[in-house]
Amino acid sequence: MWGLMAVSAVGFAVQSVPPYLSGDAADAVLPLNPDVALHYLSLTVHAVPGGLALALGPLQFVNRLRVRRPTLHRVVGRVYMMSIVIASIAAAVAAAVTISGFAVQVAFSILVMAWLYTLAMAYRSIRRGEVQLHRIWMIRNYALTFAAVTLRAYLLLGLQLSPSMEFEAIYTAAVWASILGNVLVAEYFIVQRMLAPLARRQQRRDAPLLSTPV
Repeated sequence: MWGLMAVSAVGFAVQSVPPYLSGDAADAVLPLNPDVALHYLSLTVHAVPGGLALALGPLQFVNRLRVRRPTLHRVVGRVYMMSIVIASIAAAVAAAVTISGFAVQVAFSILVMAWLYTLAMAYRSIRRGEVQLHRIWMIRNYALTFAAVTLRAYLLLGLQLSPSMEFEAIYTAAVWASILGNVLVAEYFIVQRMLAPLARRQQRRDAPLLSTPV
């Protein structure tokens, strides 16, 4: 799964980041607010570190890398964290001045807050030595990072299925679907792949104690 996500993330970053490196606002993928000169700059500052975090994220979930190269794991983690912080601040500015509508502003504002909160909780847990909890929070954080990819997928799907609908309506639906959908998938993965096995192991450990006659 992480391999597929890595390929998708890198492909998205390679396609989406270059338009913001030209310095020409006409190359922007998203519609710009003509009344705010800093809108393009905020999107650029968001896209570059955001694309880097998107590409680096899957590496942090590779067990072999974490076990065999712990120093590299920590370095990549620090770069990822700084990229998210910078991208989040820029995204907050971009969300405040977007011309895509109030619903999109709300969605991106929630995304930014959740992005920073999950990152802070992941950092806090690893500082306390709570490795499994750190991993859970990082899964949640990367699910929000990966919303950039699913947003593009939902947008393209919506444009294909409903060509007569206004772009703004399809874009708004795609934004919300990418955020909520990724959160649900992340929580399902956490419960099924991490918490459920832990619960089964705990039950097996408790079974002999429960069967012992008093």
